[in-house]
Amino acid sequence: MTAGSVLTGEDGAEVSVGVLDPVAAVGVCHGDRAFVTASIVKVDILAALLLGAQDAGRELTGEERADAAAMIERSDNHSASALWRSIGRAAGLDAANARFGLTRTTGGDGPRWGLTRTTVADQLLLLRQVFGARADSELTGASRAYVRGLMAGVVADQAWGVPVVADGSLADRGPGDGSGWAVKNGWVPRDATGLWAVNSVGRVTVGVRDLLVAVLSDGNATMARGVALVEAAARAAVSVFTGDDAHRAG
Repeated sequence: MTAGSVLTGEDGAEVSVGVLDPVAAVGVCHGDRAFVTASIVKVDILAALLLGAQDAGRELTGEERADAAAMIERSDNHSASALWRSIGRAAGLDAANARFGLTRTTGGDGPRWGLTRTTVADQLLLLRQVFGARADSELTGASRAYVRGLMAGVVADQAWGVPVVADGSLADRGPGDGSGWAVKNGWVPRDATGLWAVNSVGRVTVGVRDLLVAVLSDGNATMARGVALVEAAARAAVSVFTGDDAHRAG
């Protein structure tokens, strides 16, 4: 896996992108700087929760499952805060990430889980915990299937970002069918600048391959501009990775 400098959008926004084929264990990253996660950290929170439950030899409680579903499928922040406290906030996240092999992800201070910082390479490693081979993961098959199912069931208005490169149109695949993509997005305006961080991570089916894709960006003038930048970066990265011109335009 290789890394270069971040890409810069037309309005000065910066974006990093990575693609990984978990079966062939080959991938590429462009950009190695750390970005604020916003809500993509919710996948990491859930993975840490499941890892802790495995260690304790227990199943998730009904309340934890309700919070997990709301956190991933609807990006509910109240539920994320509850589970953030449950895992021990940043210390718990960082401890789980050490086991997952993430070396450049740092949990946000206090209750501010959305200010966790991460890199594209670390996000691909986290996605590999969920979507890669069982032998490569700290999570059990049941835990992995649970996360995958929630990421394939996001509400329709959050089915943007990396799914744009999956086979077929988004309209052909309703949330929850799991046929072409699984995703978690994140977006937040930064208090200091008013500019937006917009991120997207997930699994997409492209031809006969399932690919893991992560795109991180900040400095976007609006959320809409950020979504467009993230989707353009995902298209470009997948087209270079697969050599498929069909994903270059649009």
